[in-house]
Amino acid sequence: HVQLVESGGGSVQAGGSLTLACLNSDYSWARACMGWFRQGPGKAREGVAAINSDGRTNYALFAKGRFTISHDNAQNTVYLQMNNLKPEDTAMYYCAASIGRHETDWYKADRFANWGQGTQVTVS
Repeated sequence: HVQLVESGGGSVQAGGSLTLACLNSDYSWARACMGWFRQGPGKAREGVAAINSDGRTNYALFAKGRFTISHDNAQNTVYLQMNNLKPEDTAMYYCAASIGRHETDWYKADRFANWGQGTQVTVS
């Protein structure tokens, strides 16, 4: 059973930065695609970024240039570095894991079978 535990959320002012972390306790990184999704108040869940096991990354347009997804193999942890945060980035952020690679469909939540509990990010 895969367990994903997010941390690092919080409240920041616009223009500030946060780094989210997702510890993957059981998954074999060698065959996993890891993604970050978010869901704002009254909004649908949307893909933020994803990283495949070969290190290839994909980003939503709103995240490009501001957010960076990375993976620490030794710690089996995926990070989402978020810079220049905006009020519209306010949302619950979720980590997700999926077997195999996802390039063209990385932003689709139903491609990911395993989810963390989420961590709240509030930008004011």
